Amino acid sequence: MSAGIDKAGIDALEHDHVFLGTDHARNERRIWLVIALTAVMMVSEIAAGTIYGSMALVADGWHMSTHASALLISALAYLFARRQARNPRFTFGTGKLGDLAGFASAIVLALIALLMGWESLLRLSNPVPIGFTQAIAVAVIGLAVNLVSAWLLAGGGHVAHGDHAHHGHGNHAHAHGHHHHGHGDHAHHAKSGDNNIRAAYLHVIADALTSVLAIAALTLGSLYGWLWLDPLMGIVGGLVIANWSWSLMKSSGGVLLDVVPEGETLPAEIRGAIETEGDRITDLHVWQVGPGHHAAIVAVLTSQPRDPAFYKGRLSTLGELSHVTVEVTRAA
Repeated sequence: MSAGIDKAGIDALEHDHVFLGTDHARNERRIWLVIALTAVMMVSEIAAGTIYGSMALVADGWHMSTHASALLISALAYLFARRQARNPRFTFGTGKLGDLAGFASAIVLALIALLMGWESLLRLSNPVPIGFTQAIAVAVIGLAVNLVSAWLLAGGGHVAHGDHAHHGHGNHAHAHGHHHHGHGDHAHHAKSGDNNIRAAYLHVIADALTSVLAIAALTLGSLYGWLWLDPLMGIVGGLVIANWSWSLMKSSGGVLLDVVPEGETLPAEIRGAIETEGDRITDLHVWQVGPGHHAAIVAVLTSQPRDPAFYKGRLSTLGELSHVTVEVTRAA
């Protein structure tokens, strides 16, 4: 035990590492609601298609099941992250589980795009008769369900880059070993959104895009007999979904690999706050530990060493910093 710090002081320095997004609970509830809505629609379509002998209904029902499965990945990630948030085995919390789920969902989106493209190519080479009226009705119903689901997941625009208020867990100065752990108590504009809710949203939008393209292709096909237009739209939709998948894969994978995104200003802001009065940063690591939460390790070289709490005070205005470790070295 370091001299000058009693038990009460040590207790005051101890803190948790809960770095969940401020919209975590809301997003979890909404995804479960969308899963329920999708599952009801899926079962209804498969049942109706089986009863009435409609392959269009059966096919669309099984197609919706792939999106329901992907949404389940997101929902379970929220559930696990919340339940294990205070598990000490997760030394930096469970905030990045959403990014892991987002990366998995991006792979599922890529597979869906690949299957759409392959099936469309087969249809182009071997056209099949289309029941236009029935297929259009299925597409319209599917579009309505997806629009409602997208509205639920959007939740006021907090999808890809929402504004999050970061409610900190108190300020803690840890002088022993020249380390300081801070949980800022500042409101801020998050520069990194929740990749898990973004993944769920993209799955719903991808399904909606498929329905829109299908409605357009089927309508024109019914009027002019263009059977080739339906598979062509399938290829276009597959390419668009593949592009969304790649974007999601890059953003979520970047978080998992602790990549500082292009345009991220936090490292420069940390240097600007610390490098004054002759103090210099010799080593700096910044990474995301959850939606709207970043951790940093700052090594400071100075001719006039001060307590880590002093440098923590300089960083107190940077609300995105939820966990900071400061190492101080005296210059020769």
